[in-house]
Amino acid sequence: LPNVEVVAHVDSNPDQLEEKLRFTQARRHYATCRDMLEQETPDIVVICSRHPQDHLPLIEAAAKHGCHLYCEKPLAATLEEADRIVELADRHRIKVAMAHPARYALPFLTMKRLIKAGEIGQPRTIHGLGKCDHRGGGEDLVVLGTHILDLMVDFFGPPMHVSAEITINQKTVARTDRTQTVEPVGPAAGDRIFATFGFENGVRGIFESQKDLLQANAKVPYMGVTVHGTNGVLSLRFDDAKKRPLLIRRENIPAESGSGFEEVPLAETREIAGAKPLEYNLCGQPDIPSAPMFLEANRFAVWDLIKAIKQDRPPLANIHDARVVQEMIYGVYASHFESGARTVFPLLNRTHPLLGEAGN
Repeated sequence: LPNVEVVAHVDSNPDQLEEKLRFTQARRHYATCRDMLEQETPDIVVICSRHPQDHLPLIEAAAKHGCHLYCEKPLAATLEEADRIVELADRHRIKVAMAHPARYALPFLTMKRLIKAGEIGQPRTIHGLGKCDHRGGGEDLVVLGTHILDLMVDFFGPPMHVSAEITINQKTVARTDRTQTVEPVGPAAGDRIFATFGFENGVRGIFESQKDLLQANAKVPYMGVTVHGTNGVLSLRFDDAKKRPLLIRRENIPAESGSGFEEVPLAETREIAGAKPLEYNLCGQPDIPSAPMFLEANRFAVWDLIKAIKQDRPPLANIHDARVVQEMIYGVYASHFESGARTVFPLLNRTHPLLGEAGN
């Protein structure tokens, strides 16, 4: 990006440090963010940790120094922490963009534009699936379902209510149940989740995740969204391995009837004056997805953050919507523990439902 300089790389792990500095093109290395902020005056701090419990302390430290942030999802370990982050950002007048790359990816941007333009008529339902791998259920909801729920909010705004059911081994999840997660993402339970959200204008959002539904030899990933309208259907899979087409069917009929889907041509009109070409040879290297969408979308995300700072506006993927997503996750559990009864947003109880009453 033009006019961007990487002044510091913060990493407590000294292994392969020279290679890391070469890769990030950072001038200096620091073992902690506190050390870095005592010596440097960055405009933007990027929080790369996938562990949500790391985020609040780093955001708090950066906010006190007036630094804007680009933060990995999910926003925080708890909804109370998310509330605290929003309060910090507002008080210190900093912008915090979230790493929800779908909001900046051309296929999903095109999908949103077609919905708004009425290409499939009046939207009726958005059906989202998590990755449905070995983390399916509670962990999938937090780690990858976050992207799907964020797309629902981006397309249709915050939901008004949710009804949900969570099971484990086909039995109803109890408050004392816990799922052993691969990553430390906070409390989670269940190997299968089915949730229905209500949005304005009668739109319904469905989120599903089931453990091990995705097979190793599957040709198409489950993760993605399908939007049904009164005059057609739009569908797009979220794949970190390869480019997936945006598909449209211009009829609202059962799947086994009529004509099939056609690919929507994509036209990139966004330009970043002065930016160097992306290094697509990075795709597929360790810790970097093979699909070029992630390189493209993350660069547009940071570019949008820089413009948001200059224009004093929220980034497209902002912490207010990220907090809504976290509330949606809590709402899934809250509804389940009320036997699937409709749970209304915003939630008055900000404590995770798995930690309330009989939970600990």
